[in-house]
Amino acid sequence: MKALIFPFICVILLCGVLPSHAEVRRYKFELRNTSYSRLCSNKTILTINGQFPGPTIYARKGDLVIVDVYNLADHNITIHWHGVKLPRYPWSDGPEYVTQCPIRPGTKFTQRVVLSDEEGTLWWHAHSEWSRATVLGALVVLPQKRDDYPFPKPHAEVPIILGEWWKSDVQQVMEEFLRTGGDPNVSDAFLINGQPGDLYPCSRQDTFKVTVEYGKTYLFRMVNAVMNNIMFFEIANHNLTVVGSDGSYTKPINSNYITISPGQTIDFLLEANQNPSQYYIAAKVYARAGFVDNTTTTGIIEYAGNYTPPSSLILPTFPRVNDTLASVTFTNQLRSLANKRYPVDVPLNITDKLLFAISINTRPCPTESPCAGPSDNRLLASVNNITLVLPKEAILQAYYKHIGGVYEADFPDNPPFRYNYTEDTVPGLLWTPENGTDVNVLEYNSTVELVFQGTNIAGGVDHPMHLHGYSFYVVGSGFGNFNRSRDPLNYNLVDPPLMETIAVPRNGWTAIRFRADNPGVWFMHCHFERHVSWGMGMTFIVKNGKGPNAKMLPPPPDMPKC
Repeated sequence: MKALIFPFICVILLCGVLPSHAEVRRYKFELRNTSYSRLCSNKTILTINGQFPGPTIYARKGDLVIVDVYNLADHNITIHWHGVKLPRYPWSDGPEYVTQCPIRPGTKFTQRVVLSDEEGTLWWHAHSEWSRATVLGALVVLPQKRDDYPFPKPHAEVPIILGEWWKSDVQQVMEEFLRTGGDPNVSDAFLINGQPGDLYPCSRQDTFKVTVEYGKTYLFRMVNAVMNNIMFFEIANHNLTVVGSDGSYTKPINSNYITISPGQTIDFLLEANQNPSQYYIAAKVYARAGFVDNTTTTGIIEYAGNYTPPSSLILPTFPRVNDTLASVTFTNQLRSLANKRYPVDVPLNITDKLLFAISINTRPCPTESPCAGPSDNRLLASVNNITLVLPKEAILQAYYKHIGGVYEADFPDNPPFRYNYTEDTVPGLLWTPENGTDVNVLEYNSTVELVFQGTNIAGGVDHPMHLHGYSFYVVGSGFGNFNRSRDPLNYNLVDPPLMETIAVPRNGWTAIRFRADNPGVWFMHCHFERHVSWGMGMTFIVKNGKGPNAKMLPPPPDMPKC
């Protein structure tokens, strides 16, 4: 089958993109309405192949993964391959009305997922409305067959997906908070691999467990698929050694806790070196302002052997729920390997310097129909004071076919006006954004420095920002307002982490750099689902280069239609 498929795909679509060693791996995804029971109640959720979480995809670096997506449910869907660059092929990227129209019930779309230099743990999820709450799974990219891990080979590997569960229909949760203009209802439980854990009602029987053998080392591949929260993660009585994040290896970090943002992945090693017994795996929220759920999801590490299990397990001691320093300190430890096998290529001569102010905003509601946000206003979000309004035609289709009226190519490089972004009280006149469907156009091969600047409008919060189509180097971060003349002096240009999702600290800034060498239309947004629903997103268009291998490839024949 592979011998027949590979030349066919290469000739008609992807020739020049795939390396000679690439293999083709094919998966079938069926979106279904499936009945699930959690927390003493049953409900119907959207799933892939009836599984929650969905199936794990395995591939090797440089492979082509073909996924036939059949929509057998009653809801539109798109699938995004989070962290996959898809060189020159944005048609399979997945964000609804940015790169594609949704896959409608009763239809099919074949997505060609082109892997390039990614290596480690990534994931896939729905990218239409709030369907990613249940439509998600891990994507494990192994080294090429001739290569080993840059750390001792583990005895076994364990995928860990942090998730969330609402007893009510998650689509109704989304529709309700968008209608009222306030915050959405918090979920009823956090999950580890689909299970709430034994601290929640009706969950003891199905708590996730993993068996380990004393003296052996295990590689855990963790995905934060939680909808609206950064999470602290620990394993009781065990230190963890972080070795990767976002499909890239890192210098080893020894820590007793991990901070992981929605959308982010963390690979870590666990040495089973404690007295044989049972120990909690646990995750709990980090949140500095609002939307706080203090519950803890748990799993269990269970040592093999003969011993008397403890009558009760002890929870790890987490940082405080609002401990910004603990969150930022962990993230700031991440470093690339920066060696001969895994070199860094940080852009040094910058052609495009961008500053994006990311804000929670409000807008007045009609006096006869007040909203549920602050002072009876509607909550919104923005990038450079523009609240994204998605069009009814995909931006990628409009760009490729030169269709006018879908978007404006004038997204600003800087905020429209300067102010003290992080002062204690930002004047109310600055709280109201504009609606827009605007894109920022980059020349092919331009070198970009983008500084995310958090603001204190409507109260500052952290923002995990995700860029499609690219990994980027995180070269700096800090609190307060970014200073263009002072702060770059402290950038890390030697071994910065290579990531595609980064948490911008509350009332602070984060600087990233990347080379715009992947032509196409690429979404950038906050990975808090409520923030992107409020409009915290924008789109880059990276223009074609001059050579044949620097141009966007044509669309597939079965591209979904609006």
